[in-house]
Amino acid sequence: MEKRDFHVVAETGIHARPATLLVQAASKFNSDINLEYKGKSVNLKSIMGVMSLGVGQGADVSITAEGSDEADAIAAIEETMKKEGLCD
Repeated sequence: MEKRDFHVVAETGIHARPATLLVQAASKFNSDINLEYKGKSVNLKSIMGVMSLGVGQGADVSITAEGSDEADAIAAIEETMKKEGLCD
């Protein structure tokens, strides 16, 4: 299992547009990928799940991936988060 922690710096947090891009990035992989925030964990391939967490600016989130392509999945999601200015 691969795990990466992120500190959300974007003023709007993980709102609809970046959430959609994260879900699209996660959906390209076979691994089970989860986003954890405040003790709640949701499937990162579910837009409703990601939006339900209400991740705001200053939040600390963890992303875990488990499966055959877990390292590639974490790398792609980290790249998406940085490209969208969600984390530093």
